[in-house]
Amino acid sequence: MITAGIDVGSKNIKAVVLRDGRIAGEAVGSGGFEQLARATELLKQALRAAGCATADLAHITATGAGRTAVAFAHSTVTGVTAGARAANHLFPGARTVVEVGAEESRAVKTDGAGRVLDSAVNEKCAAGSGSFTESMARALGMTLEEFAVRSTQSTARIPMNAQCTVFAESEVVNLIHSGVDPKDIARAVHDAIASRVAAMVRRVKLEGDVVLLGGMAHNPGFVKCLKENLEVETLLIPERPELADALGAALVATDRAGGAPGERP
Repeated sequence: MITAGIDVGSKNIKAVVLRDGRIAGEAVGSGGFEQLARATELLKQALRAAGCATADLAHITATGAGRTAVAFAHSTVTGVTAGARAANHLFPGARTVVEVGAEESRAVKTDGAGRVLDSAVNEKCAAGSGSFTESMARALGMTLEEFAVRSTQSTARIPMNAQCTVFAESEVVNLIHSGVDPKDIARAVHDAIASRVAAMVRRVKLEGDVVLLGGMAHNPGFVKCLKENLEVETLLIPERPELADALGAALVATDRAGGAPGERP
């Protein structure tokens, strides 16, 4: 059986094609204003990588903030559900799932089999997501990669009080003018994000191993600070954490494959 999942995020769109429950093809690209056109294009890229055609798809499920824009999808699912499904597929039995993307972060408690028991979402302020690090890296004149690495080299703890990106950028500028080492500022930024995410995790009650999904899982500075804030030794991170929601949507599509087919892209 061949199914597909499409994650239409605030920044990027991801597509995953599954063949008999295994990833056969994938594609990632920027979203833009024409979400339907981009989703169609990226799905076709994933299908080519899988060596199959659109007509081979038994079911397509869309997720993410722009999931309703994917008119050709047979069904939709929330990002919370998709992330939980992917986490338990990749790490069977895991009960605590954290996902931090470009504009949203969330903590989810599952039953260990992919069903959501509780969740907390931060979608109103970028200060708890990946776009915050991009803004702060620009303020320091660093690339995002340099910003992440420099953060891991810091041993200082400098609190950041600002609760939004605009005020935080002013605070970073003040720290620069005060002569604070850039690596210590970078750590302060990551620590601020990790603190907000950890607070969400505690609201759903941390249990067992923690799975970290989303693009921020590639950021070593954030990963280090999140482990410190959660007081855990390790975080379970898949090889492609940014594809998790698309994978979860594709797994849901497999579950729903017995439904009536809809319009194809």
